[in-house]
Amino acid sequence: MKIESIGGGDQSWLASDHGMFNARTATIDVSTFTKATHYPDGVLKSGTAVNAAAEGAVKPWTGATGEKLGFLLTDQSVDGQTKIPAPILRHGMVKTARLPITWVAPTTASDAAGFTFITEAGA
Repeated sequence: MKIESIGGGDQSWLASDHGMFNARTATIDVSTFTKATHYPDGVLKSGTAVNAAAEGAVKPWTGATGEKLGFLLTDQSVDGQTKIPAPILRHGMVKTARLPITWVAPTTASDAAGFTFITEAGA
């Protein structure tokens, strides 16, 4: 397993370093993200919830059946790209109030497998 370099972006959404050094590189399919919602300033932000079910085509998290929850570990500049390799956090502790965009919470324990969510305001 490849260990990613850590850096880039506001990672205050992380409640601990658990999982950071186990993030796997996957490919973001930019065409599945909406500019106005996901990257209005040209950057997919660290902490963006993603569906990492297919490592070759990571998409936005919607909470649909069969998705595998992950979070972008670092900021990723879109800058006209269609595919972006990026480290995806697959387990860890997440402060939901600090995530960069509104996200759909997992509805079952299996959808959130590996994650602990800290939901207190200002956490």
